[in-house]
Parts: sequence; C-alpha cells; structure tokens
Amino acid sequence: METSFSPAALNKLIQNRRSVYTNMFTGEKVDDAIIEQMLENANWAPTHALTEPWRFKVFTGNGLQQLANYQSGLYRQKAEAEGTFSDSTFGKLQEKPLQCSHIISIGMQRDPKGKVPEIEEVEAVACAVQNMYLTATAYGVGCYWGSGGITYYPEAKDFFGCGQEGKLLGFLYIGMPAKWPVGNRKPIADKVEWVR
Repeated sequence: METSFSPAALNKLIQNRRSVYTNMFTGEKVDDAIIEQMLENANWAPTHALTEPWRFKVFTGNGLQQLANYQSGLYRQKAEAEGTFSDSTFGKLQEKPLQCSHIISIGMQRDPKGKVPEIEEVEAVACAVQNMYLTATAYGVGCYWGSGGITYYPEAKDFFGCGQEGKLLGFLYIGMPAKWPVGNRKPIADKVEWVR
C-alpha cells in the first residue's frame, strides 16, 4: 500500500525521542496549541473495544502552583501519619512543577462494563502517552513520564479524574529543552527471536 508518509522521517522521529528532565528545561513556555496537538494525537492511540480509557488533566500557569500545593500537601498528610515525612521529598513536590511549562496527569479510567482486562486499558494509556512523546519530539519540545510522588496514592485518584476504579499512572512533565539528549540502545537482535 502506498502512503503519503515518509518512513525515513518516521524512523528518525522515533529514534530521536528522548526523556527530557526538568533540570534540562529552559523555563520557556510551550505554546498551548502544541499541548492540544499532543492530546489530540494521544486520543488516536490503539484501544481495545474502543474504551478510550485515557484521562488527562493539564496544569499550566497558576495551575502548576495548585498542583504543587496539592501533591506536597497530600504527601505531608500521609507521610506524617506514617512517620516517614522527608523535607527533601516535600521540597521536590513543591518545586518540580514550577520548573515546567505544562504538566499532564496520566490517568486510566476503567470501562464500567469491564469489557476489557485492566492491563489492556493500562497498555492503551501507555500508547497514548507514546503518541504525546512523539508529537512533542516532532515540535522540539521536551518531556518525560514520571511516576513518583503521589502517583499511587488512592486518595489522589479523584483529584486527577481517574475515579476509584481507575488508576493514576503518573505525570508528563513538559518544557523547552536547553539541549537534546543523546540516546543509546542495545541491538534489537539481542531481544528478538525469529521463528520461520
């Protein structure tokens, strides 16, 4: 089948996708139109039974401070109750959002009919995030998917629109990179077995 897409351009895009961390961001703001395109492309990820389980919440501007306050406050509440509070962790939860242009929370909402196994819904969300990663790369925007902090706190689910049956799977931290990181991979031949 002939298409209008360039396989060479696609290969280059995929092979140049990188995780770009907050300490590599310049502080320059990313245009909302690029974020909207990232989300639109996420919406075209593969999804079994068309459940479209991805749920995203975008934080930018004053919303970044709201996110910082929410996650550091929830962390303090839980960690103090458990006797595990760390000033360092609290500080990171307060500061990291403010280093970003945008942060997108990554949620998975279960299909109410349970038509699809949960793992397949998580996999669909991961495909959606990969679409966002690739779109960001095409625009020269840096991002990374982080799952630390309050990601797995059940109390956080409602705030991020996951519902109690869903899951919060982390956050996509977005900003303009000062430089593009160099990547490396071991040969694919070490990870594949062909059966003919």
